[in-house]
Amino acid sequence: MELPGIELSSVSRWLAERGVPTPVEFSLVSGGRSNLTYRVSDADGVVRALRRPPTGGVLSTAHDMSREWRFLSALHGTGVPVPEPFAYCEDTDVTGASFYVMDFVDGTVLADRASAAPLSRAARHRAGTATVECMAALHNLAPDEVGLGDAARRDGYLRRQLQRWQKQVHASGAPDLALLDQVHDALLAHVPEQVTGIVHGDFRPGNLSYDRDGEVLAVLDWELATLGEPLADLGWLIATWEEPGDDLPAVTPGPTAEDGFPTRDDLVARYAELTSRDLTNLPFYVAFQRWRSCCITAGVRARYQAGHMADDGYDAEARADTEQRQAHLAWQAVKDLGLT
Repeated sequence: MELPGIELSSVSRWLAERGVPTPVEFSLVSGGRSNLTYRVSDADGVVRALRRPPTGGVLSTAHDMSREWRFLSALHGTGVPVPEPFAYCEDTDVTGASFYVMDFVDGTVLADRASAAPLSRAARHRAGTATVECMAALHNLAPDEVGLGDAARRDGYLRRQLQRWQKQVHASGAPDLALLDQVHDALLAHVPEQVTGIVHGDFRPGNLSYDRDGEVLAVLDWELATLGEPLADLGWLIATWEEPGDDLPAVTPGPTAEDGFPTRDDLVARYAELTSRDLTNLPFYVAFQRWRSCCITAGVRARYQAGHMADDGYDAEARADTEQRQAHLAWQAVKDLGLT
């Protein structure tokens, strides 16, 4: 069966040249909203994962496979669990874009509330605590010590992030951006002092793989990884972390409103304990991440509507109302912080 983004014969040949027994079977892993992930099964039954950019609508500085590969390779063998890297291909003639192959981690990805069903209440609590402990381990790494000191600029992270997402959401062709522009301007005028560490960019249960006891098996999806202010990762985790009875919706679906998961306050306290960081400016980063989430979802929706993403069941129209509500919540967040 043909899959968008996979030239079966040439990719199979490339894999065979690296010792993978053929024939090889490919299937699209559902749930990807940006880079495409495929399950790769070889003739011996060994399963790996292949990552490549979307088949069209690729925005400037986005979907950089070499960057994702570099972070994955640097972090393998540290205290941060990542899939073992296998091979990287920069030759775009093989399948239309650069790509890489890594081990397939067969665990539970907690992408939504239903995904938490196999875990006991105790395992859910452990999963939440393990998530923030894993984040703290990442943020406690010194970029220079793992070979990532020159992976990105080390200054002006928040200003560059604001500029990047503002530019990309406008380039995507997404409509109705006036409110996002207002939030952008308010945040830009009040950027706090920052430190530099390794930032994942989308650290949440939906990008981690867990075992049945709630331990983290691997951190996935490193496409947004960079050097910058680690509190941006924590702000994103808090913005995505829904609690039972919340009036304020999370920026992206997740499992944490189910019984057993720790609270946002629990996560913040555990992170502070493990990193000893000053968390005074955390509310700013939560507000920033609400804004960034709107930019991301608007851009993804525009790419799906233009036919540039594989058909994995994404309902673009159903996201429109949620997207506008999140934009209003981002504006309220900056108002609550007195930034307007």
